[in-house]
Amino acid sequence: MGPGPGGLTRALLAGPAAAVTAIELDRRAVAALAELADAHPGRLRVLEADALTIDPVALLPAPRRIIANLPYNIASVLLVGWLRQAAAFEGMTLMFQQEVAERICAAPDTSAYGRLAVLAQWRCRCELLLRLPPGAFSPPPKVFSAVVGFTPHAADPGPALFRTMERLTAAAFGQRRKMLRGALKGLGDAPGLLGAVGIAGERRAETLTVAEFDALARALLARG
Repeated sequence: MGPGPGGLTRALLAGPAAAVTAIELDRRAVAALAELADAHPGRLRVLEADALTIDPVALLPAPRRIIANLPYNIASVLLVGWLRQAAAFEGMTLMFQQEVAERICAAPDTSAYGRLAVLAQWRCRCELLLRLPPGAFSPPPKVFSAVVGFTPHAADPGPALFRTMERLTAAAFGQRRKMLRGALKGLGDAPGLLGAVGIAGERRAETLTVAEFDALARALLARG
């Protein structure tokens, strides 16, 4: 049996966590978790809800840690939302489709490196912890899975800079075959922006390090 909601929650309850909040949309899983909640009164809270509508910072007291087997069709959306709030978490341990996990942890100048890698690595130290074949689950999915650990960096860029980085990476990787002076044209005066941080306009997005994207985002925000 794969690490479904019940198995994951049991594992968390067996650990040192002072309290566990389980968020689940599938009513069958909610019923199974309710039995666990009865066995652990005051320590396990079960919420029948869509994770996309939940604000974990408002819901949970500090210190907070997110541990989840994510629905693969919304995993990237959930991750970006939590990265916006990364400073509020001690860490995250998340399961993705293996292809997505590899994109999150990818290095510059590789085919997997893109917007998700920049956003994730800008806000956290990312480590691919475990790969799981389909046979590790019952019923087995059609894809391989992988677990990524996220440790937030101490420096918090704040919401304005995060929004700017989202705009910047969307533009840069939205047309990744273009040189940056063309890909960033929609942000206004791309040559001036690139020149301000010493990045050649002939380069392409996948060649930039996370630190170079940080410099560009700060320059873009300063420009207003």
